[in-house]
Amino acid sequence: MTHKSGFIAIIGRPNAGKSTLLNALLGTKVAISSNKPNTTRNNIAGILTEPDTQFVFLDTPGIHKPQQQLGRVLNKNAYNAMDDADAVAWIVDVTQNFGPGDEFVLDRIRNLHKPVILLVNKVDLVPKEKLLRKLLDWQEKFEFSDIVPVSAKDGENLEELKEVFRKYLPEGPSLYPEEMISDHDLAFQLCEIVREKILWRTHEEIPHSVAVVLEKSEERGRKLILSFVIIVDRNSQKGILIGKGGDMIRSIRLAAQTEIKNRLNRPVDLELYVRVEPNWRNKEAKIKEFGIDLQNE
Repeated sequence: MTHKSGFIAIIGRPNAGKSTLLNALLGTKVAISSNKPNTTRNNIAGILTEPDTQFVFLDTPGIHKPQQQLGRVLNKNAYNAMDDADAVAWIVDVTQNFGPGDEFVLDRIRNLHKPVILLVNKVDLVPKEKLLRKLLDWQEKFEFSDIVPVSAKDGENLEELKEVFRKYLPEGPSLYPEEMISDHDLAFQLCEIVREKILWRTHEEIPHSVAVVLEKSEERGRKLILSFVIIVDRNSQKGILIGKGGDMIRSIRLAAQTEIKNRLNRPVDLELYVRVEPNWRNKEAKIKEFGIDLQNE
């Protein structure tokens, strides 16, 4: 049996369902997801090892028109993943009309000269006739290597999708140990869990302004004490995050604590502190310090 392995970059506009798809393909949560744009900030490798294939999926930040240096960094991370991958999976939301954001992505893939598979996501939300019309419209936009309708949320068509991906991977041995499912360490994953709980509870500027850093981890008997610093842009955001009588920060702490306790399968206590770092999203040194990949051109 021929063994294959390689990298598949999952790209798309913000909120197209990239992280949901990655988690569904792996059957476990590797990337956080929320209903806020730019939830994903780093390229996160999700590794799926099967007897004849090792798929290395790269979940990437949503490609968008950037307003700050952070946005430019996020786009660069996505572009680098596209350049380095063996194949590109462009995921689009079937419920959204083709717009300038899609044209922006299309311009980028025209120069790639590698297999580009279009994944038409959220097919569970539209009737069959509308789906067929959308698929025909997309066929006219670009000569895709394959077009696959999927529902990342419901896991629809994912086995077929893996077969499509396999066609475009080179022959070769596995790139990562069999037991590995992500290339990011535990500290990164724990910070992401805390950030996810913030994203689901806050609105407007706050989700974009937040970074989370694990400052301290210490054992007290069987219990693990984890201290996180939540960084925001402005004092007003700090007030919103703490909430009236500390309600908001308490709700974030309890939700994150529950998930981390289940993930680590041991008693955990979380301590959350909020710090204001004015205009950090425009400072490369701060972006890097707060754990966001800064990739070379």
